[in-house]
Amino acid sequence: MNVAASPHSSAGGPDAGRPVRIGALMVALLAASFAFQLNASMLSPALATMADELDTTASAIGVTQTAFFTAAALFSLFLPRLGDLIGRRKVLTGMMVLMAVGCVISALATSVGMLAVGRVIQGASGPTIPLALIMLRVEIPDPKRYGTLMGVVTAVNGGIAGVDSFAGGSLAEHYGYASIFWVMTAFAALSAVLVRFFAPESRAAERPPMDWPGVLLLVISVGALLIAFNEAGKLAAANWPLAIGLLVVAGLAFWAFWRFENRSAHPLVTTHLLKRRATWSLLLSTMLTMTGVFAIMNGLLPGFAQDTSVGLGLGAEGATWWTLTPYALAGLAMGPISGRLAATYGYGRILRTGLIATAVSTVLALLTLQTDSSGLLLAVSILLGVTYAGMANIMLNGLGIVLSPPENPGFLPGLNAGCFNLGAGLSFVILYAAMDSVAPTGGTSVGGYSAGVVAGLVLIVAALFTSLLIPKPVHAEAKD
Repeated sequence: MNVAASPHSSAGGPDAGRPVRIGALMVALLAASFAFQLNASMLSPALATMADELDTTASAIGVTQTAFFTAAALFSLFLPRLGDLIGRRKVLTGMMVLMAVGCVISALATSVGMLAVGRVIQGASGPTIPLALIMLRVEIPDPKRYGTLMGVVTAVNGGIAGVDSFAGGSLAEHYGYASIFWVMTAFAALSAVLVRFFAPESRAAERPPMDWPGVLLLVISVGALLIAFNEAGKLAAANWPLAIGLLVVAGLAFWAFWRFENRSAHPLVTTHLLKRRATWSLLLSTMLTMTGVFAIMNGLLPGFAQDTSVGLGLGAEGATWWTLTPYALAGLAMGPISGRLAATYGYGRILRTGLIATAVSTVLALLTLQTDSSGLLLAVSILLGVTYAGMANIMLNGLGIVLSPPENPGFLPGLNAGCFNLGAGLSFVILYAAMDSVAPTGGTSVGGYSAGVVAGLVLIVAALFTSLLIPKPVHAEAKD
């Protein structure tokens, strides 16, 4: 298959045939990616401040965070497909504008309910990375160049070298939590302008009407599943009848979605595409990988670093410096390299190398828990940044683009983004359940942390085996 006639090529967009300045396009796409990442991570150190200023509880603020990530997952299911039909630049610009509107509402919030509304609207930015990668691929037919720039854009998704979190904490401390949202607003508005004027328009070759009934059923199914996982993540405090009821709703809605898509003249995604090995093997690999890694790097290791009873007792700021910051920096550095290597040596090969190295790094994490070594903790954080954030995560995102079918370029990136979110939610449920099954009631233990890491390791190995089933994206890899 000729790359220049890729499934993501522009078809009659208003900018068709216009020379594209790749540097300007990258500025626009990176600005959008940065703006989204700020929404996802900048508030983390300010949650306690938000609870104080809004005179509410930490758990209520936590619900607003859940609302953002749930909305981001749901918007990811259909906005990439909408971009195929009406124009990707138009949709990405609209996402940035909605993000800015949500930030303004959140900055002006006088109650936790108003804050939640703002965060849900900000969630419209959820598929920023998939859309950016599709737009990039349309303009760059050379596999090696695309792979490198794909790595640059996707690496931002692992965090902005920890600067985002530290800036959020500093702003909240000195100017109040609203200042964070005003900074986010400025970035979102700037991104909207850059995307609108620097990014060329592109659409899919085939543009049937949007399947809004199918969108509704799929959003209900995945939304119920996400909320069920979030509820189950509360473990002993969970409302289990609610969680089980939501799982039933998710199953029924997906059954209705499947039947409707089989009968629709213009389905959101034909069921034969869902049955393709390229679809289900990638989605399963993504979910297993995220479930195995996410809570280790975003929960267990930072928690152990802060733990004063059985851990290192570094405090919140110290734990960030020793875990999340080196992890994000390593991912940023490795992303462009792994993207370039994928085009030459194969996406699947780099993915499997990353997963094997991630498993080895996870074994080293077990050793860290036994030795109480801050130096080894730092080494593990860097290794996971290189192997997961800089390799496996980049490849999973990239495969969602290059394996998407010609007739529906946006469907697989959207579903893949949903699986990233599902895996993140499941990760805290499964790994913390393993941890709590060993740890003493109401406390922590080295054995508990180790049990959580072992559970993650098992899932990473399972992801490695399922990744063997992902087909080779021949058209996205260099021939020489």
